[in-house]
Parts: sequence; structure tokens; C-alpha cells
Amino acid sequence: MAVHQLTPAPADSVTALAAARDLPAGSSLAPSDVAEVQVPPGMIAAGSLGVTAEAAGKQLAAPLRKGQLLTDAQLLGPGLLAGTPPGSAAVPLRMADPSSIQLVSPGQLVNVVLTSANGYDQQAASEVLATAVPVLWTSGQGGKTGEWLGTGETDGLIVVAADPGQAARLAGASTQGKLFFVLVGPPSG
Repeated sequence: MAVHQLTPAPADSVTALAAARDLPAGSSLAPSDVAEVQVPPGMIAAGSLGVTAEAAGKQLAAPLRKGQLLTDAQLLGPGLLAGTPPGSAAVPLRMADPSSIQLVSPGQLVNVVLTSANGYDQQAASEVLATAVPVLWTSGQGGKTGEWLGTGETDGLIVVAADPGQAARLAGASTQGKLFFVLVGPPSG
């Protein structure tokens, strides 16, 4: 009886899904890749997944560490654009310098710059096509390229969230010249 009175009452908990092991970006989730865990309600973020069936067959947009809770924003599909303004589009861009992808990760803001100059006889001013767009995915995530599309064709590829006007300027821009990104901070307001 004394032990019962000294034992604290069990805290409220809810079921959430967590990565059962380290998972690379692009993984297609199998039931063995996730584990149902009990956590305090305050640890649950909007869009958290609670049952294994919700995650089965879905593809990860970003790597997960063992024990990290899974939300819809970490999955390819509508969740990838979660939190972006209505009308946002996920726009893939091929950067002129594939090695620069190592410098950027999802969540960072970038300006996307187009240059049609070749550095020799053809001179042209650079043009900023999009300002402070968030990066959703990069081909260099987890130090591995090509996991998202399953091929080596993703080298130098990043995906950004853009409003409709930016998306129209960015779509096919790499056919007009070379694309580069500039890391920027959040806009001051």
C-alpha cells in the first residue's frame, strides 16, 4: 500500500509514430521502419502520425533519426508543402554547381539567381528569379544523391517552395542559363 501511494499516477499519453532506425531521405516506409510510441500530448505536433497504417508505403522527404517523431511534413506529397502559403508550388531546380548543394539544407531560405553570361564573350547581368524561397529538398541530403528519384539524375537538384509568380519564373529557367542560389536570412519585418 505504501508503494502504491508513493508511485505517481501515470501521466496522460498519446500514440505517435517514431522512426525505428535511422532512415535516409527517399525511403519508402515499411511497417518495420516505424514504431508506435507513447508520448505526452504536449510533444505531438500538428500533422503527427499515430498509427503505422498512416505511414506505410509513404516516401520520406527528409532523413529521420531513430526515435524522431514522424509528421506529414516529412513525407513527399501534400505534406511537403505543409506550412507554406496557399497556392505554393514545389519547384525542382538544377543548380549550375552541383557541389554547392552540400551548403544548403531543407528549411533554409535562398534567392535563386539566373545568369546567361558565359564568362567569356557573352556578357549579361544576373537576374534574381525568386527571393527568400524555402528549400524543401536537396539531392545532397544525408550525403547521398539520387535517393528521392531513385537515380543518379538528381545531382545538383534542389526543390523550393514558390508562390505562383515565382514558380512561373523558375519553371524551365535552367534552359535559359545557369542557376545559382544565395543563402539568405529571414526577411526583416
